[in-house]
Amino acid sequence: MKLKIITWPDPILSTVSEPLDIDEIKTPEFSKLVEDMIQTMYEDDGVGLAAPQIGRNIRLITVDQTGPRERADLMVIINPEIVENEGSMDSRESCLSTPAFTTTVNRFEKLTVTGLDHKGKPMRIEAEELLAVILQHEIDHLDGITIVERAGRLKRAMYEKKVMKWRKG
Repeated sequence: MKLKIITWPDPILSTVSEPLDIDEIKTPEFSKLVEDMIQTMYEDDGVGLAAPQIGRNIRLITVDQTGPRERADLMVIINPEIVENEGSMDSRESCLSTPAFTTTVNRFEKLTVTGLDHKGKPMRIEAEELLAVILQHEIDHLDGITIVERAGRLKRAMYEKKVMKWRKG
C-alpha cells in the first residue's frame, strides 16, 4: 500500500528517530511496513525513503540508486550508521518531503555505512558519489535533518514563505 509522505515543516521530520531492536524487525507488521515503504518510494519517483517521511520515527531507510524506473539495486537498511567517510562534494538535491525545493548540499564523496538488512543480518555498504549522497540524505532524515535545514538562510526563508502560502491557499 502506498503511504502518505509527510512534508516539511511537520515536527516528525525534525525528531531524531529511535533505533530498532532485533525483535521488532521479525514481525509481519514490520515486513508490511518495509513493503509499503518500497512501494511508496518507487511510486513517488524516489531513490530513497526514510521512515520519518511516512510518519514513523524509527531508524529504517529504503534506497535504490537505480530507482524508480530500473529498480535494480534495492537496499533496506535498519539502524544505518556512517562509520567511515572521506572527501567532499557538492550535491544538488531534492526531497519527497520538501516539494518544489532543491538546494546544493555539501556531502562526503565516499563513505561506509553499517546496519542491518530487513532480516536482521549485519550489512556493510561501501558507497561513493550518488549512492553516498542518497545514504547521507536518508540518514539525515533519521537524525531529524532535512535539506531545508542544510540550505542557506535566505533560501530557507523563501521556502518557508512558499509553504505558508500553500497552506493558506
